[in-house]
Amino acid sequence: QVRLVESGGGSVKTGESLTLSCEASGDTGTMGAVGWFRQAPGQKHEGVAMIYVHNGVTFYDYSVKGRFVISHDHTKKIISLQMNSLKPEDTAMYYCASNRFGDSGVRFLPAGAMRYWGQGTQVTVSS
Repeated sequence: QVRLVESGGGSVKTGESLTLSCEASGDTGTMGAVGWFRQAPGQKHEGVAMIYVHNGVTFYDYSVKGRFVISHDHTKKIISLQMNSLKPEDTAMYYCASNRFGDSGVRFLPAGAMRYWGQGTQVTVSS
């Protein structure tokens, strides 16, 4: 089992920045991909960014590419999402999720492929 705990959400204005953190614990050696997903009210989970912790390969949704950066601190077991130039359309609940190493090939996985989920952290961007 892997436990994921998100933090760092908040309310900001357009153009400002936030950094989200996802602290992993438990059987972290089995993690393959760790992704940040977001869900706005009435919408499905949308993949934002993903990193493969064993080789550092990253993927980004086109809507955040160039603005968001995902990273992994192996020592602290924290997966961070640096969000810059935030827009009102970035407003959502943000979730950290992981699958198990070997569950799938290296690609930008959909929400349905993720095995473990955190509880989420709210990001609100006002104009």
